[in-house]
Amino acid sequence: MTTGAGTSETGTSGTLHVLATTDLHCNLLSHDYYADRPDPAIGLSRAATLIAQARTEAARQGAACILVDNGDGLLGSPLGEILPQMAGPHPLMRAFQVLQYDAAGLGNHDFDSGLAALTNMLKDAPCPMLCANLTAAQPGLELPFAASAVLERAVPACPGLPPLRIGVFSVLPPQTLSWCRQVLAGQLQAQGIAEAAAEQARQLKAQGCDLVLGLAHSGLAAEGGDSSENALELLAALPEIDALVGGHTHLTLPHPDHPFAKPVVMPGAHGSHLGMIRLELEHVSGSWRMRRGTPSLQPVAQPGATGAVQPLAQEAPALVQALADDHGLTLQRMQEPAGHSPVAMHSYFTFFAPDRGLALTASAQAAAARVLLRGTDGENLPLLSAVAPGKFGGRSGPQYYTDIAAGALSARNIADLQVFPNELKAMAVTGAQLQDWLEMSAGLFNQVMPGSAGQQLADPHRAGHNFDVIFGLSYRIDVSQPPRFSASGALLNPDARRVSDLRWQGQPIDPGQRFAVALNSYRASGGGRFRMLETAEELPLPPLRIRQAISDYIAGRLPPDPLAEAAYPWQLAPVPGARAVAVTGAGAARHLAELPDGLATPRGFSSDGFWELELQL
Repeated sequence: MTTGAGTSETGTSGTLHVLATTDLHCNLLSHDYYADRPDPAIGLSRAATLIAQARTEAARQGAACILVDNGDGLLGSPLGEILPQMAGPHPLMRAFQVLQYDAAGLGNHDFDSGLAALTNMLKDAPCPMLCANLTAAQPGLELPFAASAVLERAVPACPGLPPLRIGVFSVLPPQTLSWCRQVLAGQLQAQGIAEAAAEQARQLKAQGCDLVLGLAHSGLAAEGGDSSENALELLAALPEIDALVGGHTHLTLPHPDHPFAKPVVMPGAHGSHLGMIRLELEHVSGSWRMRRGTPSLQPVAQPGATGAVQPLAQEAPALVQALADDHGLTLQRMQEPAGHSPVAMHSYFTFFAPDRGLALTASAQAAAARVLLRGTDGENLPLLSAVAPGKFGGRSGPQYYTDIAAGALSARNIADLQVFPNELKAMAVTGAQLQDWLEMSAGLFNQVMPGSAGQQLADPHRAGHNFDVIFGLSYRIDVSQPPRFSASGALLNPDARRVSDLRWQGQPIDPGQRFAVALNSYRASGGGRFRMLETAEELPLPPLRIRQAISDYIAGRLPPDPLAEAAYPWQLAPVPGARAVAVTGAGAARHLAELPDGLATPRGFSSDGFWELELQL
C-alpha cells in the first residue's frame, strides 16, 4: 500500500481519503423500529466503526481525511420524527457532532416537512449543510443551508506544504419543489442539477480550490429515463469536478456495470455501506492537483447462506450512548396501542399476490376521504383508493419488508405500513387516465415470454414504491406484453397494453368516466413521474396524515369502508408455459400457505440474501 506522501517526477505527492454516507433516512442505530429488534444490516452506528477504522488508516498513511454525507438523513425512520418530548438537537445533528462530519448535502426527503421544520432541524448542525440548486424565491428569506463550502486540510505527510483546499457543493433533484409543493409553495426556486453543478464547480475552482467534490443527491438515469432527476453521468463529464458522491436511488457504486471516467461512489442506503474515495495528489507550482482517484465500498454486513445477516462491523459505543435518550423515546412512542388486526399483514408477496397491508391502507384512505369529501364536488364521484408498497426489499435489502403479526397493533405497526408521514390527498381522474396510471404501475414488471423460464418477475431498476394498486377496480396485468411507459413516464410502446379487463362494479370503464381517487401526497405532487396525473384535478382536503387515517380506521373512529369487502383488485394474467422468478425475504417462508397450491416453488437464496420463488404463470 502506498503512503500519503512521496516525490513524483513533477512534485511532492500526497493523499486525501473522502469518507461518505448517504440516504441514511435516520437509521442512525442498528435497530428495526418497525419489528422492534436489532438489525445488523443497517445503522450509522455500524458505519461509524468503519469510519473510525478508515480514519486510523488515513492517519497511518499520513493522508488527509474528510467525512461527508449526501442527504435524505433527517426523515425515514421513527427515530427521525420530531417528538414533542425530544430535547436538544435532532438525532442526525447529534450523530454528525459525535462523528465530526465535515460537510453534508441535503436530499429531497429532507424538505418533506417544509422549510420551517428543516430550519429547526438544522439549527444545531455542527458542519456546513449544503444545497446549491434550491434558492430563495422571496427577497430576504434566509435559508438554513449554503450552496458550497471550502474545507482546508493539511496533508500530514507533507508538513512543509500549504493545506489542501477542497471545494464541496451539493445538488438534488429540482423535482423536490413539485414533490413537496404542499409545504414549499412560493418559498424556493430550483435550478437544474447539471447547470448548478457546473456553476458551483467553476466558482470553487476560481476561488482557488485545489479539488472540487460534488455531493450529488442523484443517481443513474435509467434507460429512457430523465436525467433532470438522475444526472450522475452528466456531472461526471464536467471537467471542473474531481470526484462525486451519488445518492437518491440507493445504489451501490462503484459497480463494474457502471464505469465512470472519474471517481464516483454511492454507498447504498440506511447506513448499509461506507463509501471511500482515495485521491492521489501531487503538489506542483504552489498548488495541489489530483493524479488519480479510486472509489470503494465497505459494507456493514453481508448476507449469509440462509438469508441471515452476518455483521462485519460492531456498533460504535459513543454514538449508541449519545442517541440513547432519543432511542428510548422512540421505542416508547412506537409501543403506543393502535388497535387490533385479525390477520397477519406483510409485503413479501406484494408483486404477485394479495397484500393485506395495502388493502387495509386503501380502506382507511377511502373511509377518511369519504368523510372529508362531503359537501365538495368530489362527493358524488365513485371513490377509489390508490396505494403502493413502502417496504418491498429492492435496494434496501432482503430484510426490508412489512411484517405484522395478527393481534394487537401498536404505533410501530402503523409506521411499518407507512414509512413516510405522507398526507392523504384526493384527485378526480378519467377512465383514460386510470388506464394509463395502471399501465405506468405495471411497468414494474419485466416482460416474460410464453414458455420462458428464469426471468425475474420484477424489474430491479424500477422502484417498487411506484407500483400503485387501485382498490375499487378489477383488472389483469399481462406481463407477456412490453411496458407502455418508461420509468420516467415517457411513452415507450404506444400499442402496448399490459392492463386488461379494467372494470368498475363489474362493468368496463369508459375512457371519459370520472372517479375520485384517494392517494398519498407523494403521488399527488408528481412523485414517480406519473405524467397522466399532471392534468388531473386535485380535490381539496383538509390536512390529514395517512398514518392517522389508518389509526382512526383500526380504532373504529372511521366507519367500515365498502372497499374492504371487495375482492383484491388485480391479478397476473396467465402466460402459457412461463415460469418466472420472484425475489422476497426469508420471512416469506412463514406465509407460503397463503399462496395457491402450485403457484410458488422455493429455489433457495441468492448471493445477496433474497429468497427466490419460482412462479408458475
